[in-house]
Amino acid sequence: MTFHYDSKYWSDKNEYNLPGGKTGFDSQETKLPTYWNTSFSKICLGMKVGQQMNYIVINQPANSLYSLIADGQYHATSLGSDTWKKLIGSEAALQTVCSKEGFNSECTRYLARARIGILGNNVVKCDSCDSRIGFGTGGFPDDSNTCGNAAFALPGIGHKNIRAMGYILVQ
Repeated sequence: MTFHYDSKYWSDKNEYNLPGGKTGFDSQETKLPTYWNTSFSKICLGMKVGQQMNYIVINQPANSLYSLIADGQYHATSLGSDTWKKLIGSEAALQTVCSKEGFNSECTRYLARARIGILGNNVVKCDSCDSRIGFGTGGFPDDSNTCGNAAFALPGIGHKNIRAMGYILVQ
């Protein structure tokens, strides 16, 4: 739960497990100084579920990831639910009547949240989201799943709780 939505690591300039940044695409969590001192034009997001790695790209220029996330303000993206579901693969589940995607996404009533990701609901109003895919997540339906896919009461599917190892790269 190092990088839960509520973790101080999203809003501070302190590194975490610096040696883990040299080990490649494994399961070591790390936060490098590049989080606050590297500008970019694209973000490559990767999730590893089991042995399967999947990636998507967001064209998003910024001074740093810190500048997009640390202030807690919502910054929308427009990839669409099908693109976000590619991170998980064929087992992904996301409600699509209402979608709120981007940086610091929140649905107020159930407090479904994602530092980077998409929240979904089965009704037009985006205040009671029942599903999410993302990085630095928290809230309903499973507060302990901080990276991956969590979904509740999907018609014909039921509940999903897919945990992933996340990778965030910038260019």
